[in-house]
Amino acid sequence: MLSRDSCYPIITPYADPVYSEANIRCLNFVRSATDLDNDYTFSFKPAEQLNDVTHFLDLSLVYGSSDQLANNLRAGVGGRMAIDIRRNREWPPSAANKSTTCDITSPNEVCYQAGDVRVNQNTQLTVLQIILLREHNRIADALARINPHWTDETIFQEARRIAIAEHQHISYYEWLPIFLGTSSTYGNNILYDTTDYVNDYDPDVNPNVFNEHATAAFRYFHSLIAGFLDLAKEDRSSNAALRLSTYMNKPSIIEENDNMADLTRGMSFQSEKASDQFFDAEITRYLFRNGKPLGSDLRATDIHRDRDHGLASYNDVREHCGLPRATDFDDFTDYISFENVKKLASLYASPDDVDLAVGGALETHVQGLTGPTYLCIFIKQFYRTRVGDRYWFESGDHKLAFTIEQLNEIRKSSISRLLCDNGDDIVNMQKQGFKKVDSSNPIMSCDNIPSVNLLLWKDFAPELGNHEKSTFPFFKR
Repeated sequence: MLSRDSCYPIITPYADPVYSEANIRCLNFVRSATDLDNDYTFSFKPAEQLNDVTHFLDLSLVYGSSDQLANNLRAGVGGRMAIDIRRNREWPPSAANKSTTCDITSPNEVCYQAGDVRVNQNTQLTVLQIILLREHNRIADALARINPHWTDETIFQEARRIAIAEHQHISYYEWLPIFLGTSSTYGNNILYDTTDYVNDYDPDVNPNVFNEHATAAFRYFHSLIAGFLDLAKEDRSSNAALRLSTYMNKPSIIEENDNMADLTRGMSFQSEKASDQFFDAEITRYLFRNGKPLGSDLRATDIHRDRDHGLASYNDVREHCGLPRATDFDDFTDYISFENVKKLASLYASPDDVDLAVGGALETHVQGLTGPTYLCIFIKQFYRTRVGDRYWFESGDHKLAFTIEQLNEIRKSSISRLLCDNGDDIVNMQKQGFKKVDSSNPIMSCDNIPSVNLLLWKDFAPELGNHEKSTFPFFKR
């Protein structure tokens, strides 16, 4: 049961153009758990919010963030993750308590369990979870064929290690240069253009996620969310779409008809919304509405979460990032439009009061998809996440490393290959899956998209396999 102190509702104004019409006076909001929640010594110190998932880019959304959950998600044979089979396809296993996890009307409805409790939250996230789960099992099956002497544990750990490496490579080398701009990623030691190992792990670099990153800057990209998800056919035509709010926490729609395939194609073909101050009504009016006329407001939640976590103000953070500190609102016009500065002046008493979640989202973009203050946060965060990770896939540490041949195979991985290998009947895809289809990035056969050659994981020392060893080191985080 929630304590009274955990409740921090968002009060809606009487003149609110949306919620006042329905006589809704507040929106539900639960404060984040902190290290002081069970502190009965009444120590007066700043609270630190607790993270329920790992800070590392380690596919905890697939494998879980605790030993108990991780073990529950394993099949226990062939190094595979647990799955359910329907229509000759692999799906995540059923949640233990469907009624508290999903918005279902029948116990026969689909509701998934995965490494992250948000697996059922919205349709596109769920599709991605399914793709990643299938990728682990695809790799595990290949390793089992190549090395029939390997045990379940050996196969699982090596398949997990490869899947994590693919995820890290795709996230950093394929997506991040688009997200932050090429010069930002390669000019700040976030990435290196190399075919060799990258050995700059620093034990003094704290890889934890900045509160400013998780609670403000990264949430800015909720503006990219499309409210209607195109169901794209093989020729990429679409005459139907799923309304996002209708199927939140209702993943069964994915298994109906050819929706898994159509949503997978749509995810790579449908344009994202603009990275700006505007957010789709599906997440600002109808979030988690569960069949009701109105739901919650994700943008209001983002701003409220900023305050819940006690983040520094926009003015403080922009000064920390090297921009001039504003002494009056007009000083914000260096990166925020005059019209928006005028709005800020009407809503806040002082430049020092402007929330980071608000001010940073109004800045003119300087590189990639963001303005200078958020870019500053991202550069610091993505540097820390890589350099502070002892198990980063490019490490040459002899206790952890892939062979250089294996490493350069992993560098062939891509989001398009991931979708080709694990979607339902996906036979064509553009090579650069995060970019729009055009004459320089055309739809092509999946056969022409590079793939990781897992034969390089052939173990030529079968006598070691029965002792949970292999010629290729594996690890547990």
